[in-house]
Amino acid sequence: MMLASFALAAVVVVADENKRPNLPHPPGYDAAKLPKGHDYFELRDGLANARRKFAVEKKGRIAFLGGSITAGGGWRDHTMAYFEEAFPGTEFEFVAAGIGSLGSVPHAFRLERDVLSKGPIDLLFVEAAVNDSSNIPGLPEQMLRGMEGVVRHVRQTNPLTDIVHLHFAMPPHLDDFRAGTVPVSIAQHERVAVAYGNPSLNLSREVTERIDAGQFTWEGDFKNLHPSPFGHRLYADSIARMLDAAFAGPVADAMRPHVLPAPVDPKSYERGRFGDIASARLGEGFVLESSWKPKDGKGTRAGFVEVPALVATEPGAEFSFDFEGTGCGLFLTAGPDAGRIDYRIDGAEWRTLETFTRWSPGLHLPWAVILDDGLDPGRHTTTVRVSADRDARSTGTAVRVFQLLLN
Repeated sequence: MMLASFALAAVVVVADENKRPNLPHPPGYDAAKLPKGHDYFELRDGLANARRKFAVEKKGRIAFLGGSITAGGGWRDHTMAYFEEAFPGTEFEFVAAGIGSLGSVPHAFRLERDVLSKGPIDLLFVEAAVNDSSNIPGLPEQMLRGMEGVVRHVRQTNPLTDIVHLHFAMPPHLDDFRAGTVPVSIAQHERVAVAYGNPSLNLSREVTERIDAGQFTWEGDFKNLHPSPFGHRLYADSIARMLDAAFAGPVADAMRPHVLPAPVDPKSYERGRFGDIASARLGEGFVLESSWKPKDGKGTRAGFVEVPALVATEPGAEFSFDFEGTGCGLFLTAGPDAGRIDYRIDGAEWRTLETFTRWSPGLHLPWAVILDDGLDPGRHTTTVRVSADRDARSTGTAVRVFQLLLN
């Protein structure tokens, strides 16, 4: 029996001028006072298509795809107000597709549901550097495949879409820049931006250099990787400078499709999509709950509670599913009792994967895991079972799956 569809995470929002106040800022900060005399964006192929759509057709759909820094508003609200001011009389639709804890891999698989289902996108802002660094630090290939999957999927759907990559700041990034290295997640996302001619803005480097120049402090002013109101303002100021540069000069005489080059990584998740958990074949121990919610009082994320889920708590519980493609994974919740899973594809050897995370003790957080992304094209069968082993910090062996990830 088909259950209610998974709740849409993205929403359409309206710019509010009251959300762009003249916030106080540290006395040493001046948006125009660049510590090393250069800005932190690369325009590459620019934003000519979006600008023409906004200026000439007087309509625009702008999407914001990211994690909790995007979901929380702040810089996004300021940027929405920027567009309303820069293009008076233009009818904008803003798609808020930020979900806490999620990076480029889940972005690639939820893109259709949370962004593309809203209609043709004129301009996409995408960020994942912080969550990729936090969630998959040892999997740089997935950072690339996720971000390239987003870009290729968007461009295959609408070649006119302009895309901006934003790299937000976190303390380990600051440490990397001070050591003379580029954070791995930013380096991987930049490879995608360069290959596809997309503008990018390295806010992480900017924050590092402004702090080192004495304009403000992380602890006292910026405060957290979830920025203070001042931090959000800094992000918005920098985005505004980039947009001012991109929108300088005459409007293009026509919109031009972006050329889709050969993939940087042929294993990118460009065909990523959700698979319906109702299509899975359930063995003993797994049930399909119509509206799962935790009973332990721990936190949840909106859209990942009171929705359908495949649920099991006992070792040996099993389910399987078929799919067509080259890769698959699971979108699940990793709470205090999250366990390990064993899995195999096409009857091969069993492999084990941990779903308990360092955030799990206090939160049933959404978590995307890739089981395999290097399969031969064609039809495959995946079997998943609850492992008898578990992390010493976990209180159980629970597995709760919201979506199948299919590429």
